[in-house]
Amino acid sequence: MAPGWLREELVTLAWCWRLSRRDGVVVGLTSHDRDLMVDGIRYRAAPGMKPSALETRDGIEAETMDMEGAIASDAIGARDLDAGRWDGAELTLFVTDWTAPETAPVTVARGSLGAVERRGASFTAELQGVTRALDRPVCPATSPSCRAILGDRACRIDLAPRTYIRRVVAVEGRAVTLDAAAPPGAMAFGELRWTQGAACGLASPVVGESGAVLTLAEVPPFALDLPARVRLIEGCDKQLATCRTRFGNAANFRGEAHLPGNDLLTRYPGG
Repeated sequence: MAPGWLREELVTLAWCWRLSRRDGVVVGLTSHDRDLMVDGIRYRAAPGMKPSALETRDGIEAETMDMEGAIASDAIGARDLDAGRWDGAELTLFVTDWTAPETAPVTVARGSLGAVERRGASFTAELQGVTRALDRPVCPATSPSCRAILGDRACRIDLAPRTYIRRVVAVEGRAVTLDAAAPPGAMAFGELRWTQGAACGLASPVVGESGAVLTLAEVPPFALDLPARVRLIEGCDKQLATCRTRFGNAANFRGEAHLPGNDLLTRYPGG
């Protein structure tokens, strides 16, 4: 049943967005013309923010909606959008009574942001509902390579001794030069995370290494203040031989390295 303030002849309604980024940053925005305090969080006035039409129903189909708004330099900045900081952020959309924001709000939708697209001074983002999780496979498919991620609960490798602190002293394209090389062969398929400067919190997979020079899948799309401190985490090519010889972890290999593939059906006798 709708609260009383929603049944009044004159509705004092304000839309509110609560966004939680993957790095822990929480931002509150409201369509009202002044800031509101709701549950201890300040929702900053962003009249340009608006959701698309939202339809609710009893089925469990994955629902999505679009939201759009203007870029606020001190809340949702163009640099952060371009860097992907907002991709995958958790979002709660609700309405509240702006004359009494301490009253219980009415949640309209919740989910996570899909791809965020910037168009000049505005942006659009798709909200993926919680039922989207039902599209995930209920059991893993077989694969010749390991399905675990190095260091996760399935792999069980301790990453503490395989993590290194370095400084990036030069960037050229997607190649970054470190002040000191990591152990040879350790960083391919690993991760470089920026822990200092404008790119702090951003991470990129390492796709190649040559001594103190690492090739990244991508670098931050803005100028960097160098030298900048980074954290390196070793990588794994997910092959059984690597798991056995380099990590001594074949017992936790999450793959089927010796399972015949589909090409077995097309082989000729004696081929």
